[in-house]
Amino acid sequence: MRPCTNPVRILPLLFVLVLRVSSHQESGEWECEAGSQVRVDAQFRPGIVTLDGHADDWKDVDGSEFSLLPALDPDEDKEYKAGKMTVKALHDGRNIYFLLQVDGDYAYTKGDSKKCPSVALMFQIGERATYHNMGGCTEGTGTCTSKTCKGHEVDIMHFSIGNAIPGRLYGANPIDNGERNGGDRFGHLVDLFSWTPHCRFRDGTGPPGNDSSAQNDWSGAWWHSSLSLHSGFVEEDSPYASNGQKGSYIFEFTRPLRTMDRVQQDVQFTIGETANMAVAFWYPVDGNPWHGSSHYSINCDWVPLDTSFGGASLTKAESTHSWDVASAFSLLFAVISLCLSVFVMYRLTGPGSIAYKPMEIALG
Repeated sequence: MRPCTNPVRILPLLFVLVLRVSSHQESGEWECEAGSQVRVDAQFRPGIVTLDGHADDWKDVDGSEFSLLPALDPDEDKEYKAGKMTVKALHDGRNIYFLLQVDGDYAYTKGDSKKCPSVALMFQIGERATYHNMGGCTEGTGTCTSKTCKGHEVDIMHFSIGNAIPGRLYGANPIDNGERNGGDRFGHLVDLFSWTPHCRFRDGTGPPGNDSSAQNDWSGAWWHSSLSLHSGFVEEDSPYASNGQKGSYIFEFTRPLRTMDRVQQDVQFTIGETANMAVAFWYPVDGNPWHGSSHYSINCDWVPLDTSFGGASLTKAESTHSWDVASAFSLLFAVISLCLSVFVMYRLTGPGSIAYKPMEIALG
């Protein structure tokens, strides 16, 4: 999938937990030649995923593969060289799950997010929300509100792993949720909303009129395939492995299909319907710290996410079909047996049958 220009440039500093962000500047006119055939299918597959950053339990789940091109300069010669990104999704009827897997040498510097990989998911909320310009509202920083930008809302999850231990859960926690915002002071897996690149806030914060009893509804974990200790790391084990080891980064996330949001800060997923999503990826290429707009993206427009009935409906249909076939054969055999029984009785007792005569046997 070829991303074009800068759609997810609108995601540059998502890991920053301040209410205001630095200005986002574009260069040139927006152009997009997005592919129309790529989709992500979240099938109904309950009880198969453990949120630990490992990809083993996803092996039987189909995914979509995307090329990663720089969001600001989608030149194929500048494609992320280590490999493509695989995106998988499923749901269990209550929660939706995502797996992002991408090849990359191990890179981790504790406390320095820009020397560690980072990922973000973005979803359309408002009907007029565009992928380009993170919702596409034309209002400026001083005038963007839930009223002036109504219909341009997008939902964002950003995970910056500089302080996150591999295999541990981050995101939703009682301390930050108790303060009614979408932050995560432990691992920086944050829940945000936006109308424009200049109007991006943690859930529960923002201009007057946008406050709510919000919370961070996301949880997630990360892993790298070169890590050999599966019994669990602690912070003192940092950096957990030697930089430069070959392998793949795995990111797992989950969130309820429906949240308690009442002010258009969370996307609401509905089984059987399609949502729109985007994915961004930052990586310290050649060991150089990345900067906000230097990330890669999987596409230059929304990617459809189908939250389907999946295996449940297929199993039901197959089960119903099998029952119908078995019932038909049973009915056929019953009719044949009944006909044979009637025929035999008719032959034995009908007018053409031979009368019974007792046989006399002489003795002596």
